[in-house]
Amino acid sequence: MKHDYPAHHKHLQQMTARLARDLRGPMSAFAQLNGATTAPGALDAKTKQLIALAIGITTHCDGCIVYHLRDAMRAGATREEILETLGVAIMMGGGPAVVYACEALEAMEQFASSGKETASGNAQK
Repeated sequence: MKHDYPAHHKHLQQMTARLARDLRGPMSAFAQLNGATTAPGALDAKTKQLIALAIGITTHCDGCIVYHLRDAMRAGATREEILETLGVAIMMGGGPAVVYACEALEAMEQFASSGKETASGNAQK
């Protein structure tokens, strides 16, 4: 079954905004945590998003995959970097991670073909 990942991302953004309005304290704290942990430091933002993507795959979190894949692409992750990240996730998560890595691959291709995000690299020609 093919999913529309850009639409899924947009829907999650809308629902997250609603949740932030209705649950201000925890969502504000989560936004601060997210900002602090994904800001460049010893690791750049792209690397941190790739790590989050791998964790999303191994925890079977569709929304996490969509968010962190898009953010990794926006941070400049190449197709090859994303594919290697999927490989690490599969190594850590086994068979179930293969299924979610396929979802991430499909999402990457949809975001890239939408023209809004890029995953540059030699393998994507």
